[in-house]
Amino acid sequence: MVMRAGLILVVMLLLAANDRAFAQSDAVKAMAASGGWEISNADRDKTCTVTFKADPARTGHKLDLDPACGNVFPFINEVEGWTLSNDIVRLIDARGKTIFEFTEVESGMYEAERPAEGLFFLQNAAAAPTIRTPDQIAGEWVVMQGTKQICAMTLANTAVPNQEGALVLRIKPGCEPPAARLNFILWRMDQGEVVLASAGGQSWRFEEEDTLTFTWRRVPEGADDIRMVRK
Repeated sequence: MVMRAGLILVVMLLLAANDRAFAQSDAVKAMAASGGWEISNADRDKTCTVTFKADPARTGHKLDLDPACGNVFPFINEVEGWTLSNDIVRLIDARGKTIFEFTEVESGMYEAERPAEGLFFLQNAAAAPTIRTPDQIAGEWVVMQGTKQICAMTLANTAVPNQEGALVLRIKPGCEPPAARLNFILWRMDQGEVVLASAGGQSWRFEEEDTLTFTWRRVPEGADDIRMVRK
């Protein structure tokens, strides 16, 4: 009787392990089938796309890294494969050493921390918010207060000397208050937002409101109802 009970226990444990293995395999396949995934730093000014595959690799499963990844995150050049276990995604090198360990913090969002380098995030590229680049923003813009145009300006893609990330801004004649009082001279991208700054250090910050009309609203949103619109 004791031997029989022990045998039943062993069978139950094997079945449970088999169920976990199948569930894990399904999770790997689901992640591999969901297209590209984006790795980003906390500020999201550095991003890299990785495509997970279900095919076995020398260590874990295969993956494809975007060619630009090595320039954005040099240490990612060591990554050769990936594993998924208990909602933890590990990017590993050829010897199985963990380069990144991402833990799921919410559905579809993973977080990792590297000593002295801070937090990194992993999420499906389709779900990641679009971060505009200076090249996409540079051009002719108008500032609107409600339905009234109060200023026109050029956001150039020319760097301002000795100011990291700052680009030249040219105000056109005819600006009205409150934009005229500030006399903006430069602009920059900061965590996906456009910042206009004056020589005196005052600034306006805008976040994208409508991707189709290329409209950006001033934040925090106040009674002045100010927006930037691409011409």
